[in-house]
Amino acid sequence: MTQYHFVAASEAFLTVEEPLDEVLRERVRHYGETGKAIDFWLVKRPAFLEAPELAGVAAGVPRPAAAVVSSDPKFIEFLKLRLEFVARGSFEAPSPSISDALASLG
Repeated sequence: MTQYHFVAASEAFLTVEEPLDEVLRERVRHYGETGKAIDFWLVKRPAFLEAPELAGVAAGVPRPAAAVVSSDPKFIEFLKLRLEFVARGSFEAPSPSISDALASLG
């Protein structure tokens, strides 16, 4: 299993109201320059928010939701500080309740 970390908010907040695309493009550019593999993903309507163990965090996330998922907890901590109004959490996958960390609902 892999430990994943995430920030989640309404899809409109992450993809329209906040300049998240700029932050992610800069991160991709930096990774390319340093030869690091991409370890973060933008997931629209993330299925993992339906997992029972994330019910507390998910309850505060307006739907339809979006999330940035990463295996790097420091990047998620940075995003939480940068974006402020997002929920933050972590989970392991694959697991009985989360078979695919990057799966979307419909």
